[in-house]
Amino acid sequence: MAGIDLILLHPPTLYDFRNRPGIHGPISDVVPSTPIFEMYPIGFASLSEYLERHGLKVRIINVALKMLKDGKFDVERLLQKNKPVAFGIDLHWMAHVQGALALAEIIKRFHPDIPVILGGLSATYYHEEILRQYPYIDFVVRGDSTEKPLLQLIQAIKTDKNFKNIPNLTCRDGEKGIQVNPLTHVPEDLNEITIDYRHIMKKVVRYIDPTGYQPFIDWYTYPVTAVFTCRGCTFSCKTCGGSSPTFRAMANRRKPAYRHPQLLAQDIFNISDHLHAPIMIIGDIFQAGEEYGFTFLKEMRRRRVTNHIAFEFFTPPSKAQLERIAESIPNFNIEISPESHDEEVRKAFGRPYNNPSLERMIADAIDLGSKRIDLFFMTGLPKQTYSSVLETVEYCRLLLERFRSYHQLFPFISPLAPFLDPGSMVFEAPENYGYRLLYRTVEEHRQALLAPSWKYILNYETKWMNRDEIVYSTYEAGKKLNRLKAEFGLIDQRTAESVERRLERAVQVMKEIDRIMDLPDPKQRENALESISVGLLSLRDYSMSTICEKKELEWPTRFIRMNFVKILKTLLKRRKPNVSIPSSTGAP
Repeated sequence: MAGIDLILLHPPTLYDFRNRPGIHGPISDVVPSTPIFEMYPIGFASLSEYLERHGLKVRIINVALKMLKDGKFDVERLLQKNKPVAFGIDLHWMAHVQGALALAEIIKRFHPDIPVILGGLSATYYHEEILRQYPYIDFVVRGDSTEKPLLQLIQAIKTDKNFKNIPNLTCRDGEKGIQVNPLTHVPEDLNEITIDYRHIMKKVVRYIDPTGYQPFIDWYTYPVTAVFTCRGCTFSCKTCGGSSPTFRAMANRRKPAYRHPQLLAQDIFNISDHLHAPIMIIGDIFQAGEEYGFTFLKEMRRRRVTNHIAFEFFTPPSKAQLERIAESIPNFNIEISPESHDEEVRKAFGRPYNNPSLERMIADAIDLGSKRIDLFFMTGLPKQTYSSVLETVEYCRLLLERFRSYHQLFPFISPLAPFLDPGSMVFEAPENYGYRLLYRTVEEHRQALLAPSWKYILNYETKWMNRDEIVYSTYEAGKKLNRLKAEFGLIDQRTAESVERRLERAVQVMKEIDRIMDLPDPKQRENALESISVGLLSLRDYSMSTICEKKELEWPTRFIRMNFVKILKTLLKRRKPNVSIPSSTGAP
């Protein structure tokens, strides 16, 4: 489309997923998206708003979702007919590496002179390898905050083609090979960057493309949104690509950059004006200290929001902190990830708290009126054994027994999959933490995503569990937890039976794939996999809601989820973005 400076494309995990069905597994059962990971990064919204505010025209196209919703959607036709100044593709997590590179290759086939730009944490980690190995990638913009460098890059592409002084940029140098500019753009705060859903609404209308901007498959029936407190982290979780050591090494970030608490509250007010659906606060509001969190809650108390607000906590908040939340927000919900019931495993992973503090938080939150509490556990952790995974389910039983009268305590368990994050502490030194890394390069990860089941996609084993044990402990724990939730009335019997049927079918097919993979003759393996693939065409039957029903994740919402009158007024009104910085920071 003429006049567009940048088209941001979100790829599926596997470009050929419509023609190469497989067992993706329960890797996305506890997030809103499907195993195709069609939920584009929240950074797309901030990039679009920032670049448009500075005079560029930007369009977001969620290619993964378009492919998912329409089996006949023609990706090549879409890419051929659009001719922006540049294409941008996210490679934040390695789960998208095959799809991202496939889109880039198609773009270059039709538009050899239009630059292709990659961004995201995984692109940052592999920036030089990507440019050496894949000629259809022209630029990688590195770091966790690429709004300003990307603006400079697009401006340079449109004018003098001088890329030497653009921070955070890696590109090709015709004479010297790869040019790596210093990673110096590391903003100390996020006050000039915003996630503004009003901006997205206007873009949907401009391009008449509700699907291209749709965050995930069911968003229009469950329009959950998110605001972010920071970029960066103070914790050192061993497998996390967003941990403090990883950000320091990859993104040159020495400390988190926070969004001003008053601006954070205003982000929520803007959403609540238009949507009557839950709002997730990404990042612990107390990570920056109590002053930051209390300043935010003071703003929230000033204007009561009736949307359900979900708080993410990295460690259990104190009773005093929960009391402030309860005073400020009528409908608050809590998410926390203990990872394991075993305190030794949790400590080895990087979560520095014990079970009594977790249980005290649950009791306090219930007493103070929390509408829902979600607990997330994981398989594939350091020091975790098969039996330990199942003991986590028994711990969940103890919690549900203790808080039986609450009925809104939801435990979940899912695998650390499909990949260990590049740049994480375990990825960098797996043997130090009891891991064995199976794939290290971009191409190895890319090829792994072509495997017929998620067992063969996993890029690691541990000294305590091999890939078989990680996979089947996940399924067994999922079955036991599913039955437990039915027993305590968290889900109805029909839902529990449906989940168990899908889980059992998935295990049967997984074992059949294992049998085929053990066949000695490669041609025989190929034919057998093609034969079994005929029965795998339903993504939902084998790779969605296999260890829990997707709707179990949903926080309460109103019957009418959108304020259509307010949305219409916003679409008709010209406005300036809300990026003014209050005089009192309230931040560290």
